[in-house]
Amino acid sequence: MLIKLEKVSKTYQSGEVKTEALKGVDLEIEEGEFVAIMGPSGSGKSTLMHILGFLDRPTGGVYEFQEKEIKYKDDDFLADLRNKSAGFVFQAFNLLPRTTVLENVELPLVYAQMDREKAQKKAKEVLEKVGMSHRIHHFSNQLSGGEKQRVAIARALINDPKVIFADEPTGNLDSKTGSQIMEILQDLNDDENRTIVLVTHETFAAEAAKRIIALKDGDIVEDRKVSKRRIARKGEFIK
Repeated sequence: MLIKLEKVSKTYQSGEVKTEALKGVDLEIEEGEFVAIMGPSGSGKSTLMHILGFLDRPTGGVYEFQEKEIKYKDDDFLADLRNKSAGFVFQAFNLLPRTTVLENVELPLVYAQMDREKAQKKAKEVLEKVGMSHRIHHFSNQLSGGEKQRVAIARALINDPKVIFADEPTGNLDSKTGSQIMEILQDLNDDENRTIVLVTHETFAAEAAKRIIALKDGDIVEDRKVSKRRIARKGEFIK
């Protein structure tokens, strides 16, 4: 089992006001799954993603990752766990603007103090995988939205993570470009058995996954396999 949550809750407090974002969630995700998390605004889906990705701490409950309970010791511990085990793809891309594509992708390896030559070689390999090897010397602010997201996926892959967390990765893209991004994620899951956890409000993106989890008011209200998966190919979805 890659991920297991038992009665995980999260409460935010502002003054005397308490808000329950998650209410005792139970969840299991096997290695190699492609899971989409859906829900309306305020459902708790972003909070769940942040806890799963070691970006936030639960208020209560147990989180096991690779069958080991996560002990929330300090920020450095969580940062190390994120760097070694998780890759992130965000709606806003989160690329450094006046930095080349190659430098953006190799950045996690530079932080890990890998030899620069080895880091650049590995960065070029993952950029090839997402179809961006022809743009490695361009600055990220010279790229289209779809190209930026491809670079973000390459950066997420650079440390060979156990799981990729994609938070609304198609949210800033048109439908054709969004389907191209979903095709990359599907290929990573199908061809490399990459575990992917996707947060989305878009039905077309969720149905490209293999399992959909729906949240409402901090509870899981639906957990189902996708019976007729949307397959992304050449900017379109087919069923």
